[in-house]
Formats: sequence, C-alpha cells, structure tokens
Amino acid sequence: MEDKLKRESLCVQAGWKPKKGEPRVLPIYQSTTFKYDNSEQMARLFDLEESGYFYTRLQNPTNDAVAEKIAQLEGGVGAMLTSSGQAANFYAVFNICQAGDHFIATDTIYGGTFNLFGVTMKKLGIECTFIDPDWDDDKIEAAFRPNTKCVFGETISNPGVNVFDIERFARMAHKHGVPLIVDNTFATPINCRPFEWGADIVTHSTTKYMDGHASAVGGAIVDSGNFDWDAHADKFPGLCQPDESYHGLVYTKAFGKMAYMTKATAQLMRDLGSIQSPMNAFLLNLGLETLHLRMKQHCANAQKVAEFLEQDNRVAWINYCGLKSNKYYGLGQKYLPDGSCGVIAFGLKGSRDEAIKFMDSLKMICIVTHVADARTCVLHPASHTHRQLSEEQLRQAGIAPDLIRLSVGIENADDIIDDIKQALDRI
Repeated sequence: MEDKLKRESLCVQAGWKPKKGEPRVLPIYQSTTFKYDNSEQMARLFDLEESGYFYTRLQNPTNDAVAEKIAQLEGGVGAMLTSSGQAANFYAVFNICQAGDHFIATDTIYGGTFNLFGVTMKKLGIECTFIDPDWDDDKIEAAFRPNTKCVFGETISNPGVNVFDIERFARMAHKHGVPLIVDNTFATPINCRPFEWGADIVTHSTTKYMDGHASAVGGAIVDSGNFDWDAHADKFPGLCQPDESYHGLVYTKAFGKMAYMTKATAQLMRDLGSIQSPMNAFLLNLGLETLHLRMKQHCANAQKVAEFLEQDNRVAWINYCGLKSNKYYGLGQKYLPDGSCGVIAFGLKGSRDEAIKFMDSLKMICIVTHVADARTCVLHPASHTHRQLSEEQLRQAGIAPDLIRLSVGIENADDIIDDIKQALDRI
C-alpha cells in the first residue's frame, strides 16, 4: 500500500506501523539497550546474521521508524539518522572514502561542509577538489582522478540558493564509475527527489525544514540502492572486500542493495557514534507530519517576498529561482516545478554597513544562525556562518560580501514584507 501513497500521505503515515494494542503515535524508545533471552541471540546480532536492537548507538526503534519515513519520501531503499547534517555529510562520503582517496564537490556548498571537506577530511588523508558547477563538462571532467570516489552537490546551495543540475552531474559521475551524493536539505523530498534524476545517495540536515521548528538538531543519509558497487569493486574495497571487523563479511554479497546503509550503520556509527537521540527523532517525526503543508507556505511566501525585493530600487541583486528573470529559472522549472524553498539570497546597494543596518532594523524577523524553520529569519553569511572562510574562499564559494540570506517563514506574507520595507526605509 505505501508504495502507492503520495508524498503528502507518506509524511503522515510512513515509518511507524502499530500492531494491535500498540500506540498509534510513534513512541520514544528512550533506552540505551535491549534485552535478549540468551547469549546466542545477542551474538547473532553482533555478527550481523540477524536484524534487531541491542544498543541505541547502532539502531533504535524510534530512529528506525523515522529513517524509514524519510527513505520512503525520497524513494530510497534505506536511511540512517545522524546527530546533525554535518555528521550525515561526513558519513556519506567517509563510507566510501579512505586515506589516499579523492572526491569532487561543488564550491557553492554550505560553508561548514566546505570546511569539513577542504580542511578536516584533508587531515584524514582524503582530498577534495572544489569545482564551479557552472563550468562546462570538459573542465569539470578534468577534475576526476583514478582515485576519485564520489561527487557531491546541494540541490539548492546554502547560502547562495543556486540550483544544482542533478541530471548533468549524475551523468558525469556515472561516466567515471562513481556515485553522486546530493544534499537535499533546502528542497526536501516534497519539492525534489534527486534519485529520480540519477543521484545515488541523498543527505539532509533534518534540523531545517524537516524538523521545521528549530527544536532538534539532526541529519539523515538515504541510499537509492541503484549504484552498482560490485561493477566498480576496485574503487570501493570497503563495500566489496571482506570486513575483518565482521569476520570477513562482504557487504555487497551479504546485503545487496542495502550494502551501503548497512556498512554506514554497522561500521561508521559503531566506531564514530553521532547517533540522533530518540527524543530528537520523535520531534523530527512530528515535523515531518506537516512538511508537505509547510513547504507550500514557505514557497508561496518566498515568491511574494522575492517579487517585492526584485522591484525595490534599494536592492542591488536577488537570487531566487522562482523569478522568471533568474539565472536558475530553467533549472528550477525542471527540478523544482512546485516550488524550491523559502530561502532567498540578495544584496543591497551600498556597503556592508547598509546590510548590517538593515538587519538590525528588522522587528519581527530575527537575526539567527538558523535557516529553514517556521519563523522568518535573516543572516549575513560573510560575517556569521562563513566567517571562517578567507576572502578568496568566499569568492570561490560565490558568497559576496553583501549577500544577505533571508529565510522566509510561514507567517503572513504581508507582515513579512512590511517588516522588510520598514527596515529598508531606515537605511
């Protein structure tokens, strides 16, 4: 039945299936450990010979129900919750990369992810080449190496809100025998399902629209099950060769389409932790139940705000793919025909001081580090979230000194516009 349900119904119904006499609402399994009747039962779980629960760092019923809901929303074969979106992106890449390997990422990705890939993972011996997604195919393909293991991009970039050409990058990645990983945080599976355009693995910061209330930090990884790891076995020994930590088990042979997710859970989560707490997973599920409703409101409001900003002569530039004048309008219509997200990037005429004064003059709209929740908020990335990047790195990531990231919430659109207008009037 669930295979036939639309995304709106999956938001409400998928994941938790109560049996007779069980709670209708997903329970919080707030327990670190689970009981078994004898030692042999536990041993089979540790050897991955049976599926079950024994320690929440690896699996928990609350987490698994929510992960299953997200997997169904994305159209994947399996998913895993993590403690944050950063953890999800790290695990997604590290699950197939090791010291001496290389991968490619677009240079427009979120600053924290840029730093994770370019600095922290480099310390682990994994090198990342950042490319401009607007380069032509030949220039991008020149970035591939024999030891390249994946390509990474964001459906809608944070904070620049550029639209990623998923189908194009999937084609190039597959030509070189590697998977495409797409961070689908801003679009959510309500507005885009990257697997339908050739992506292989999807990540989320569930902290954003999926949670929707800014109440719980979390992340998720979803696998399409479509990438043939064994066809490129020499590139992916972690999946296609024996894992000595599990008595020589080979993930692709033992788990088929679930090989990637099983390895991520049984190996990375086992060794590194970063599990999402059951309480946070419970809160995430409450957010998911209204995701389809909220995304419509976010997009409708953002469209009105973007049209207002485009017409105001105090605005120097604006980037929002819902505008027909926008560079990414065509890609937006292809991948995001029902709306993109509530995030808008724009700049004001004048210096950085004008941007700061504008934000400080807002009344209802708050200056916060967060983005993509129910409340309208604003941020100056060069001064805040991306301040760890050098001027050269900011330019490389397409972040102008005057870029303001406006995350349009689900309040009344007229109230949002009135607050923006009064703040503009003060500069």
